[in-house]
Amino acid sequence: MSLFSVLSVSASGMSAQRQRAELLTENLANAETTRTPEGGPYRRKDAVFTSAAETSPFAAVFQTEMDAGVQGVEVSEVTEDTRAPQKRYLPGHPDADQDGYVAFPNINPAEDMVDLMSASRGYQGNVAAMTAIKDMILHSIELLK
Repeated sequence: MSLFSVLSVSASGMSAQRQRAELLTENLANAETTRTPEGGPYRRKDAVFTSAAETSPFAAVFQTEMDAGVQGVEVSEVTEDTRAPQKRYLPGHPDADQDGYVAFPNINPAEDMVDLMSASRGYQGNVAAMTAIKDMILHSIELLK
């Protein structure tokens, strides 16, 4: 495995964590949304990660020289929460049903904030790995001078 392949793996991890963070911030922003264009309350979304064969611009040029089978990560799908919404008694709310209950999303802001911190740490870990690889490449170039 070349150092450039490792850079591609870290880049795929950064991209996946960025997509996860975007979904989590969307969930937090819509924690109180009771009406969507699809009808009903907002549905919590979550990213599903899977491993994926990693290709880099360097691998495209030097495919025969590089090891095949380098695995990165990608978001394979975005799932929506299928649980029944939370019901709150708010008879004056415009979205209240005939009994005065309003359907709210199943979003726990504390849980999503912890997940957002986890996504941020994952992103930072990939940045650290890329920095270490970059330093190794620079030291290798210095040795070859």
